Amino acid sequence: MADLPAARLRITKPPYWSTGVDCFGPYTIKIGRRHEKRWGIIFKCLTTRCVHLDLLCSMNTDSFLLALRRFVARRGKPFEILCDRGTNFRGGERELREDFAAMEPVLKQQLSEQSIDFKFNPPLAPHFGGTWEREIKSVKASLRVVLKDQAVPEEVLMTMLVEVEGILNSKPLGYATSDIADPDPITPNLLLMGRKDASLPQAVYSKSDLLGHRRWRHSQVLADHFWVQFTRNYLPNLQLRQKWRIGTPDLTVDRVVMVIDPQLPRALWPVGRVTKVIPSDDGKIRTAEVDIKGAKYIRPVTKLVTLPKLPED
Repeated sequence: MADLPAARLRITKPPYWSTGVDCFGPYTIKIGRRHEKRWGIIFKCLTTRCVHLDLLCSMNTDSFLLALRRFVARRGKPFEILCDRGTNFRGGERELREDFAAMEPVLKQQLSEQSIDFKFNPPLAPHFGGTWEREIKSVKASLRVVLKDQAVPEEVLMTMLVEVEGILNSKPLGYATSDIADPDPITPNLLLMGRKDASLPQAVYSKSDLLGHRRWRHSQVLADHFWVQFTRNYLPNLQLRQKWRIGTPDLTVDRVVMVIDPQLPRALWPVGRVTKVIPSDDGKIRTAEVDIKGAKYIRPVTKLVTLPKLPED
């Protein structure tokens, strides 16, 4: 296992300087008598582990750019964004790059420091974004238990996501002690606001009026259910686990490999030749370019099976 990347160690930079982005969902909402779908988007600071949640009306480029503008207006502009190769992320990066290239030279020079560097993970490599993928797993698992198949109003879902954001940002960044004399643990909210978590006290309602016509009570109950599932499913997994402690030989150019494709049966996995290796910051080869019948694909080494060399005779 490699050392922590530079994006995880921006100690002297403000929160969200290096941000991981991904989408999850969809969730069904009700507007009057009709039902529509909404998706969630997560922005996670890779250094302070702060989380920002928002809603998307669709999975196209415009919805992502609107969510990015809301994020920048509330949290500040990130220096770099790490994400997968989703069409909405790549489309957003392409539109921002094309708009910047069409500006006047004087304006381009003034805005050169305001650009955002997009870094895309290799295809079929969700473990490259494990930092925010693990956070999405916690959110999705708890929301699945809380919402089940019910459709809620959009403002209830939005309120619940913001309360879930506050819950995730209030978890300690280390092991919390039970000694009352010890100082309070550091939380992402403490790094964001500079003070203790300013959440409202939890209210307890009678079972007869648990889910009445008041939407704010509905969102409060859903947030309570999320907190129960969060403490039951996420907190026990904070235990540190070591893996990949033994190194393996790096992949080299001209090696014949079989590409693992989860969409095809094992007998139909394509075979290609490595034409280029892409080293990581620590020098290890974790991504490679493979030539398959004249077409070149970028794949992580975890999806490549090295085939033995054929004897010359």
